[in-house]
Amino acid sequence: MAGRLAVPLESAKSLEVWDIPVRVFHWFLVAFIVWQWASAATGGNLMEYHLLGGYAILTLLLFRLVWGMVGSHTARFTAFVRGPRATLAYLRAVKAGSAPPSVGHNPAGGWMVLALLAGLLAQAGLGLFATDDIMTSGPLAGRVPDAVSELLSSLHSGFFYVLLGLMALHVAAILYYRFAKGENLVTAMVTGKAAHAADTPQPKKVSPWLALLSLAVIGAAVAALILLAGR
Repeated sequence: MAGRLAVPLESAKSLEVWDIPVRVFHWFLVAFIVWQWASAATGGNLMEYHLLGGYAILTLLLFRLVWGMVGSHTARFTAFVRGPRATLAYLRAVKAGSAPPSVGHNPAGGWMVLALLAGLLAQAGLGLFATDDIMTSGPLAGRVPDAVSELLSSLHSGFFYVLLGLMALHVAAILYYRFAKGENLVTAMVTGKAAHAADTPQPKKVSPWLALLSLAVIGAAVAALILLAGR
């Protein structure tokens, strides 16, 4: 979530807030989450592709963690993760209608990002040990006792509803900013651009080639984990 523009339109300029790697990550993650839900609900032969979707999500999440440390300014966790006191102060300012504009995620949005990343990582990790006891098992299911795998499988199924709650809260926040504050966060995540005060500096960008290199290394590491686990 980003802060509302608190300047007249004529005094604003368009900034490239979100870089290409963040936007690609975001929309691919959305697409894979939808696929994971649909394939799990359908079952059968689609579960093999459900596994592949899980590997893709794990790769994306690990990439986002790395990009949150070495990526462009607005992608870095240090740019938007604030302590509880600063976050509560921001929420009070939102309620009072005096919240300052944020270039990128505001403090509340930063905690939402962390919650979603942590929840999705937990879900992907549980999936590595899950099994349906029929035809599909995660690559690490055979590395733990059957009782443990069954427990983790149950947690994997049930935890999805926790993720649904987090995603519903995320969507609610987007709708709030769209209709209560007049800020279209979806468009900003598509185009990468958002209006800010004319004197707001352009956030520093990092080469997308670094993102591609990071993604390639992480993808190779995840593939190696899967292959080694199957031996």
